[in-house]
Amino acid sequence: MRMSRGQIGRRLLGLAVVGAGLAFGGAAFAEVMGQPAPWEFKLQEAATPVMENITWFHNFLLWLITAITLFVLALLVIVVVKFNSKANPVASKTTHHTLIEVAWTIIPVLILVAVAVPSFRLLFLELDIPKADLTIKATGKQWFWTYTYPDNGPFEFDSLMATDKQPRLLAVDNEVVVPVNKVVRVQTTASDVIHSFAMPSFGIKIDAVPGRLNETWFKATKTGMFYGQCSELCGKDHAFMPIAIRVVSDQEFTAWVETAKKKFASNPANSYASAGTAVAQ
Repeated sequence: MRMSRGQIGRRLLGLAVVGAGLAFGGAAFAEVMGQPAPWEFKLQEAATPVMENITWFHNFLLWLITAITLFVLALLVIVVVKFNSKANPVASKTTHHTLIEVAWTIIPVLILVAVAVPSFRLLFLELDIPKADLTIKATGKQWFWTYTYPDNGPFEFDSLMATDKQPRLLAVDNEVVVPVNKVVRVQTTASDVIHSFAMPSFGIKIDAVPGRLNETWFKATKTGMFYGQCSELCGKDHAFMPIAIRVVSDQEFTAWVETAKKKFASNPANSYASAGTAVAQ
C-alpha cells in the first residue's frame, strides 16, 4: 500500500515524538537512585563509600583494558602491513632482542601491580567491618526475607514482594529502614537453601547459607529508597525475592523503631525471638 507524502510526514512525526518520549523517560529514570533504569549500561549510582570505590575500580579497569586492546590491535596492524610477504620478501632471522624481552616481562608485571594494589585495598575495605552503629539480621527463606534488629528490640518482620506497588518486582510490603551516615552491619543466614543478599547501590553481595552466619556492612550517605534482589538461584520463585531498604534521618529512624515495635509485636515469630533473647540472657 502506497502512502501519500502527508501520511509519510505524519508517520515520521509520530516516530519522532515517540523517540523523544523514550529519551525523556530514560533520562527521568536515570535520575532515580537505588534501582535499575531503562537502557542503563553503567553501574548504579553509588550510595556508600564501598560502592564509590567499586565504581572507581571498574572505570579504572575499563580504561586500562581499552588501552591494552588498542595497543595489541596497533601491533597486529603493524605486523600485517609491514611484515607481509609483499612488503618484506626477505624475512628477518633475528632470534633475540634484549630490549623487547625485558619490556614484555616488566610491563605486564607493572600492569598486574597496578591492578592488584587497588584490588586488595577494595577487598580490605569490604571485609574489614568497622564498629557498627546498627546491626540487621537478614534470614533468607523461600521466597522472602525475614529481618530482625538485635540492637533495637525483640521485633521481627517478613518482607515479601508487593505486586501492587512500583517499581515492579522490586517493591515489598515491609521495607528495611536504616539511618543515614551510620555504619550498618548486616548478618545473613538462611532457613532452607542458599540465598544471596545483594544491594547494587550499596556495593554489597553476600550469601545467606543455612547454619552459617555471614557478615557484611554498608554506610549509606544518601537518603531515599534502594532496591536489590536475591542473587542466588534459590528455587522457582527466585525472581520474586526483592530487597528494599529505606535510608532516613536519625529522627525518622527512631520514630520508625518505636512504630515497628508495636506493629510487629503480634508477629508469631516474635514469640520465638523473645524466647531466644530470654534464654541468651
